[in-house]
Amino acid sequence: MHFPTTEHRTLDAHAPENPLTRYGWDEGFAADFAPYSARGLVPARVVRVDRGRCEVATADGGGTTTVPASFGAVSTHDPLRRVCTGDWAALDPRPADGAGASVEALLPRRTAFVRSASSKRSDAQVMAANADLAVVAVSLSDDPDTGRLERFLALAWESGAQPLLVLTKSDLVADAHHLVADAAEAAPGVPVFAVSSETGEGLDVLTAALAGSTAVLIGRSGAGKSTLVNALVGEEVQQVQATRDADGKGRHTTTRRELLLLPGGGALIDTPGLRGVGLWEAGAGVEQVFSEIVELAGDCRFHDCGHVAEPGCVVLAAVEEGVLPQRRLDSYRKLLRENARIAARTDARLRAEQRRVWKQRTALGREIQERKRGGSPRRER
Repeated sequence: MHFPTTEHRTLDAHAPENPLTRYGWDEGFAADFAPYSARGLVPARVVRVDRGRCEVATADGGGTTTVPASFGAVSTHDPLRRVCTGDWAALDPRPADGAGASVEALLPRRTAFVRSASSKRSDAQVMAANADLAVVAVSLSDDPDTGRLERFLALAWESGAQPLLVLTKSDLVADAHHLVADAAEAAPGVPVFAVSSETGEGLDVLTAALAGSTAVLIGRSGAGKSTLVNALVGEEVQQVQATRDADGKGRHTTTRRELLLLPGGGALIDTPGLRGVGLWEAGAGVEQVFSEIVELAGDCRFHDCGHVAEPGCVVLAAVEEGVLPQRRLDSYRKLLRENARIAARTDARLRAEQRRVWKQRTALGREIQERKRGGSPRRER
C-alpha cells in the first residue's frame, strides 16, 4: 500500500507540542505561515463552514472560534478561492476595528477535492482542502455501481490525495471476497478495505491506515458514512438514518462538511452524501483510474488514437483478446467526454467574463479621455 509521505510531519521532539498538531499542523504549513506570523496573525484550521460563517480551531486549545467565511482578497466570485472545510487560515484575533476575529488569508492548499457544482453555470465547488487521503465509501448492501465508483475515484485522484476504497456493511453479505476483488479491478493502485461498523470487522485496519493523516470521506447517500464516522471517532457525532425501503436509497443525514478529530491521531472530514457528482478538470484523475488503458495506448500506432476504429489500436486489440473488459473502455470514453464538455463550458464562461471586463475597461478609458478633453462622457448604447 502507498500512503502520503510524512516528511512534512517531522517536528522537534524537544519542543512542546502545538495543539494544532492534532489538526495536521506541521513544518510545511509553519513555513507557509511565517510571513503572516510576522504580522501578528495566528494560524487556524477551518473545521466547519455554514451559512457564511466558519468555525476555526486555533493553538490556544480553547475549542473553536466562529468567524466570517469571506474576507479581504478572498471575498471573490471565484468558487475555487472560497473558504472550505480543511483550509488553513491566517487569523487576526484582535482586529483594530473591534469587530471580532477575522480571517485575513488562506495558506496554499496541498490538495483540494473539487467537483462540478449542480448547476448549468459551469461552476466548481471545493468540498474539502488539505486532505492526505480521500476515502471513497461504497455500500455492499447492493451491488456496487462500478461506473459511479470510477467517477468518485477520478475526482479523488485529481484532488492530489491518495484514494482509499472502503466497502461498508460487509456484515450484510455472506462472502465479501469476490466483491472486494471486483472493486479492486476498477480501482488500480487504490487500497481496498471491507468493513462493518456494526460488528467492527476491518475497522482496526482502516483506523491504522488513517492514523496521523487528514482524510476526507465521500460517497453517495446510503453508503453508511455516518455510521462509519461514529465508529471511527468512537462516539455518536453524526445522526444515523435508515435507507428507504422502497428503493434502498439513502437519506441526507450529514448536511455540512465537518472536520472531526480521530482518537488514534489524525482528522476526518465528513461530507454530505452525493446523489450525483460531476467531474471538474479531472483529466489526470480519469487517466489514473484507467491507468491500464493509458499504458496500452502508449503502444498504439497513432499518438492521438481515439480507440474507436483506428488501425493499429492496441487498446481495441486488448478488448478483442479479452484482456481489457469492454465496460472499462466504455466507461473511460464516457468520463473523458464529460470532462471535455465541462472544460469547453468553463472556457466559454471565462471568455464571456473576459469580454465583460474588457468592455468595462474600454468604457472607463473612454470616459477618462473625454474628461481630459473637457467634454461630457458618451454613454454606451
